[in-house]
Amino acid sequence: MGKEVDNKFTWVIKNFCSQQSTKIYSDEFVVEGCKWRLLAFPKGNGVEHLSLYLDVSGSQFLPEGWRRHAYFHLSVVNQHSEELSLTKATQQWFDASACNWGFTSMFPLSKLHDKDGGFLVNGELKIVAEVSVLEVIGKLDVPAECEETTKVLSNVEENDGAESSNDSLKEASSVKESIDVNGFRVLPSQVETVSCIFEKHPDFASEFRPKNQHLRSAYMNVLLSLIETMCQPTQELARGDLSDAYAALEYLMDAGLNLNWLEEKLEEVSEKKDNEEAGETRMQEIEEELKELKLKCSNLEAELEKEKANVSVARAPFSFDDVV
Repeated sequence: MGKEVDNKFTWVIKNFCSQQSTKIYSDEFVVEGCKWRLLAFPKGNGVEHLSLYLDVSGSQFLPEGWRRHAYFHLSVVNQHSEELSLTKATQQWFDASACNWGFTSMFPLSKLHDKDGGFLVNGELKIVAEVSVLEVIGKLDVPAECEETTKVLSNVEENDGAESSNDSLKEASSVKESIDVNGFRVLPSQVETVSCIFEKHPDFASEFRPKNQHLRSAYMNVLLSLIETMCQPTQELARGDLSDAYAALEYLMDAGLNLNWLEEKLEEVSEKKDNEEAGETRMQEIEEELKELKLKCSNLEAELEKEKANVSVARAPFSFDDVV
């Protein structure tokens, strides 16, 4: 079961604990004319973790020499609190020799199966993929107009045929609605964020080289995803996430974006991560020391009570009968 909204795809795996297959695939979804699907190993791909990948759907049917470059997030959603969800991001080139990329150690199985963890609710696991296609070499899987029609048909099927085809076509025209913000076509939901970036850093894209509107939008999506990653709590950021963030930043700056301000903030995030890890290590050391001190105090208290009893006996006077 899966649902696509813009460049996001949500995959709900029902009866996750009962899955017998070594690997399972999501439904196919389309982003920027490219067909994708998610690949999961419920029992791990040789590790004690959920393994999760983004896969090029129907790669065996693509023309020789095809390649596509994508930046993507994969998230395991905590259904009790989204703030506890785990997200990992990377950018990769997909081709015939590497048609899927992702994370072999996406999420520990022990934590996933924790009954109070919030990741498995009523036997369902929820996964969200967000994909930005940066470059395509070779023919698109789905031309733009066909992609619109695909979404229309998906909407009709989802609503059990309740909409007329004319209504669906009208709705389709707004699916890809975008608004120009300083030369970048962005989604309505992104306008406020992108406008804020330009307000605070008006010249950050003055030397941006790509002129193709599709590429400009893709780069902007990478920038927004990078900022979103940097806004995560440090305890949810893995070292690999920071490495991916630096790689994404370098990719954006190589295209001409002036992001020195963001590089400084990323250094601060990295420093916060260092402080968090150092603090956690020191906390563990203090807890061990405190545990030893508590044990020592407990032993001393026992000895004290024993000595009090001895002193009490020593202080007791002899009775007349004891003496005589």
